[in-house]
Order: sequence, then C-alpha cells, then structure tokens
Amino acid sequence: MTHILLVEDNEELRENTAEILQMANYSVSVAENGKEGIKMAMKKKPDLIICDIMMPVLDGYGVLHLINKNPELSGIPFIFLTAKSERSDLRKGMEMGADDYITKPFTDLELLNAVESRIRKISLMKKSYANTEDGFNNFLKDAKTSLQELTDDSDLQSYKKKQVIYREESYPHELFFLKQGKVKIYKSNEFGKELITEVLTDGNFFGYTALLEDSKYTETAETLEDCKICSISKMNFDLLINNNKEVARTFIRLLAKNISEKEQQLLNLAYNSLRKRVADALLMLQKKYKKGDDKTVIQISREDLANMAGIATESLIRTLSDFKNEKIVEVNGSKIAVINEKKLANLIN
Repeated sequence: MTHILLVEDNEELRENTAEILQMANYSVSVAENGKEGIKMAMKKKPDLIICDIMMPVLDGYGVLHLINKNPELSGIPFIFLTAKSERSDLRKGMEMGADDYITKPFTDLELLNAVESRIRKISLMKKSYANTEDGFNNFLKDAKTSLQELTDDSDLQSYKKKQVIYREESYPHELFFLKQGKVKIYKSNEFGKELITEVLTDGNFFGYTALLEDSKYTETAETLEDCKICSISKMNFDLLINNNKEVARTFIRLLAKNISEKEQQLLNLAYNSLRKRVADALLMLQKKYKKGDDKTVIQISREDLANMAGIATESLIRTLSDFKNEKIVEVNGSKIAVINEKKLANLIN
C-alpha cells in the first residue's frame, strides 16, 4: 500500500485530508509541524509527502530542504499544501524541487488527482527491469504508457511536414517521443548535402544521445510528414536516468544499438554497390512503414531516399526505374511499394 506523510499544522484540515486519502486506500501518517514530519519520514520512509508551507517550528521550505539533503529521503515526491497563492511562493517551491503545489481551499478530486499523478510518475522510476530483451521491451512499453505522466507539464505538440524539431550544433533541453508520424535524422556537410542516418516512426524516443553526453546535437531532426510529438524535460530525463540503474542501462543499450546500426550503415555506404544501397534503404523503410498484412506503401521524396542511400538523386531515380522494370517495386509518384521483397533482399552486391 502506498504510504503518504501529511505534514499540516491545522488540526481540522489535517484530519479531513488524512481521511480523504485513507478512503482512497492510501496509508497515511500525520505530523503537526515540520520538525515532527522530518522525524516521521526518517522513521518510516514515505512514498509521497504532502506538506503545508506556513508552519511553526519548521516551515515547509525547511522540510523540503532537509528531505533533499538526506540521501535516504531525497527523491521522494513532494507536494506543497498552502493557502498562499502568490506566484513568487510557487516559483520558490518549484525551484527547491517540489513536484506539485495545491492551493487551499481544494476539492477532494483536486487532492486525489495531484497525488495519483505523482505516484504514477514515480512508479516508472522505481520499477526494475531485467537485463534481457524482454526487460528492454517492457521498459519501452511502460515508458510509452507513462509518457503522459512524465510530460504533463508539456502539451502534445503538432509539427507540420518538413518542420525542424532540433538542429545540429544546438543544445538539448528535452527528450522527444514520436507519438504519431515520421521523422528523419540527418547530418549535413559544409555544402549542405544531407545523409539520413535514421527514419523514426510511432513509438520512438529520440534526441537522447546529446542529453546523455551533455553535449550539442550532432544531427538534425526534421519531420517527413505531419507529426505529433511529446517531450520530457531534461530535468525529468535526468531524474529518470539517475534514480534507476536499469532504466539507465536500457537507454545505454538503446544508444549502443543505434551506434551499431550507424556503423553498419557506414560499411554499406563504403562497400555496397549503388543498387544494393538503394535496396537496403527500401528494405529498411519497408520495416518502418509496414502495418499488419496489408501491402506496405512507402511515401518518401526521391531526394530523401537518395540521402538515405548516400547517392545522387539522379542515380536513385534510374535505379528505381530499373527495379520497376524488373518487377521488384511499384512506383506511383512519391509512393513506392515493394512487391518482391525476397528478390530485393537477395540482390547481388
């Protein structure tokens, strides 16, 4: 059962709030001032702390400060409960590390929604994942279903086709999650020539390499079509990584997987024939665009496809024409459908 520590000097409010939380099936401990609250937290570590700001002996800011300084208590979700609603107080509490802020008077629903949001958000950070492929997939599944809680301070953003999400050499401020659409990741040389290193589809995280390295972006992310993208702030991403070694290991594995794929791409560009490079690009896109058993239709510009294969656009157009004549693909404008995947995969280099 989730254990909540409630620190409030007003006896009536303290008892009423504790009763509401207990009715919602939470275990509740109560303290009438900050000093007593700290003692109770050290005696039995709570899963969440709800604390008034203006109290005798030790106020709420002092409680949060001491909680953050204690290695055994640091990281516990913390909600301020106060009658003071001035923006300066709100900003001070958030800068100190508070997770939420409820202003008195509040309704039962407001209280429970705030508590449930914090509990759900921290559950992902506490959960352990096996160091296996299943563990890896389970983490991604949990991260995706918990994304709204992790990003409830940021709205779902809509991006138009060909809109840049971040640019090479800019500094990262958030982790991105592609909820709907397709995004290309590419690098550019001094002449503006692009090399697309990755195409992302629904359910992919991106932009984490620069966050992990605490460095500038080394590539540009741009939409291939209209997209809906969520973001996790750098602060929340750091908390996610630092509070769970298995979660950190998962992102490192994801990073290693991407590095391995990029190394293979470089080898293919160096040693594969032009036809083989186009074939590999089409096969990769086939996997990205495939949905169920229906025929997969790849919609991508000739320029972008050429940039994926690392060849000139004119060469790409001639190769696609050859594949069409060989009945390997169907081409209709910017739409391409692979009709003989086996033959495409077995092309001689």
